[in-house]
Amino acid sequence: MPTTPLSLQLNCPHTLEGETLHQEIRQWFRQTARELPWRGDCPPWGILVSEIMLQQTPVVRVRPVWEEWMARWPTPAAFAAASQAEVLRAWGRLGYPRRALRLHAAAAQIVQRHDGAVPDTFDELLALPGIGTYTAAAVAAFAFGRRETVVDTNIRRVHARLVIGQALPAPSLTAAEMALAAELLPEDPAESVEWNAGVMELGALVCTARSPKCELCPVTEQCAWVAAGQPEPAYVPKGQPWAGTDRQVRGAVMAVLRAADAPVHPELFWEAPVELLGGAHTDHPREVAAALNSLHSLNTHAPQLQRALGGLLTDGLAQLSEDGYHLPH
Repeated sequence: MPTTPLSLQLNCPHTLEGETLHQEIRQWFRQTARELPWRGDCPPWGILVSEIMLQQTPVVRVRPVWEEWMARWPTPAAFAAASQAEVLRAWGRLGYPRRALRLHAAAAQIVQRHDGAVPDTFDELLALPGIGTYTAAAVAAFAFGRRETVVDTNIRRVHARLVIGQALPAPSLTAAEMALAAELLPEDPAESVEWNAGVMELGALVCTARSPKCELCPVTEQCAWVAAGQPEPAYVPKGQPWAGTDRQVRGAVMAVLRAADAPVHPELFWEAPVELLGGAHTDHPREVAAALNSLHSLNTHAPQLQRALGGLLTDGLAQLSEDGYHLPH
């Protein structure tokens, strides 16, 4: 007895034409895809770096940093040989700098266990430090042409609207979503790679979270959400605040440490000197003074600053020696 398609099990308002759906999205992708440096003729290492950098960070911010990194560290071995301080300085203001240290640890393992070559299977990629299921699937697919179920925020949103008829996917990834993505995946490996990239691009450029451009969508006629009259989301997404948060303070402290070539005395984090360069701590350049001024302009209360400094130490993003705070060596 034939199995009921998952789209019907999930109460999809209408049945999708799978083969047509694949063709239209893949053709749209070939015609409109952005020219990004980690697409096309890019080594697997470059694709791995891009996937780590693109987590919760827009392409416009990632691209210049990625290009600098690939010029400086074109291979896992070159990157593994860099110090953690070099890595964190080069990471700059991309945010979530623990990603940089995890990538550094992954590069070291690639050198030690894989002769310096990025492994080409999902399981081997998943075994690397800091590599989760999404990144392992994405690198296996986009770097090595593997047939893997790739599911990011953009893909989840397209699937929710196109198949289920909902404005937004569930707040967190569900097993049903993964099963649906697996069902939608073309059988041919090459087609599956293009499908993954195409749906992701569709979500990034057209089927956006706010103000989707349905008039530009290649599969509007098959979209369950459009057919249902574009109902409002069942919940209001919670944005990530920045001003006044611990994350903002951590970022300001990291900016000080990245600017400093020598340990920064603890007093400088707690008290803003009238003239840093004219006081006792004359071994810091003006960039450190500017970063400290930015930190103190936040008017951070003492417990929050203590949490920021303590958290950076716990996460291995900073160290405290007799002379003060500094980046890890």
